[in-house]
Amino acid sequence: MGFWFLIAMMIINLAALPSKSVAAEGEEVQQKGRQHRLIILSIIPAQGEPETSVTLSGSGFTHGTVVFLGNTATKTEVINPKLLTFSIPSLAPGLYAMFLKDADGTISRTYNFSLLPPKPVIYSLSPDTIQACASDKDRQVVINGHNFRESSHVIFDGAAIRGAYISRDSFSFTAPHVAAGLHQIQIKNPGETLSGAQGLLIDARPEIDSISIAEEYVTYYNLVLTGRNFQQDSVIVVNEEKEADLSGNLSSDDDIKRLRSGATNSLARDRIIIVNCGKIIYQRFPFSTALKSFKIQVINPDGEESSFVEVSAP
Repeated sequence: MGFWFLIAMMIINLAALPSKSVAAEGEEVQQKGRQHRLIILSIIPAQGEPETSVTLSGSGFTHGTVVFLGNTATKTEVINPKLLTFSIPSLAPGLYAMFLKDADGTISRTYNFSLLPPKPVIYSLSPDTIQACASDKDRQVVINGHNFRESSHVIFDGAAIRGAYISRDSFSFTAPHVAAGLHQIQIKNPGETLSGAQGLLIDARPEIDSISIAEEYVTYYNLVLTGRNFQQDSVIVVNEEKEADLSGNLSSDDDIKRLRSGATNSLARDRIIIVNCGKIIYQRFPFSTALKSFKIQVINPDGEESSFVEVSAP
């Protein structure tokens, strides 16, 4: 009986062995499936700066799936089991381990993700036009944008100039005295990140705002021209109406005078004094005290011309 008992026990043990092996194998497959259930197939883009939107495609995503950059959980939006997006948080630039984690603790494989320093952005300049002869007080420009830092620099035509940090969204500088034309303004942040360029116009075109009679003397009087962008070697063009003689014929004399500071007209004693870039005195010697109409224009050495302004004076 002892012999048959041993035989029976061996049969029972042999029958039990396959059952335990299958169970163990099934448990291992289940655990393995749990570990690899979250799968990332693509990351677009694979790097970015804070607030950039990133899209992940793969499989196994649930509403409990969260993207981690290092130890920081990000705000994640799961669109469907194969697609999710997240916005890069405000973290220090560098290389981060990125992975997915589900509410039940399931973790995906880890990938490298480069967090770039925030790139400065310029929206506008205020003002975007500076008069060439403006004083330093009137050459202040405010840069409006985003992602500015206290250590940022203003880049004027490729060269760094002094600026003043106001806030994360604004920076200021004084426009230098440079040649007229369109100049490029950028902001450069630490880490060599550079904004796009905005144009600042230095306007050297002369413009007459007003002409008025000032001091009157025995043989001449002063006409005062006020405006902007007058230069020391600017020329004043005086376009006179031709006068009729006693027979009613128009005078053949040239009715256009070109006056320069320090010189006198060959046919008349008229002259001009350039006081500054906003004021010119025209000393006019009239032949009579009767009012007449004439036009005045300012022309700068570079050929820039003001509009003609009509005057009624002796």
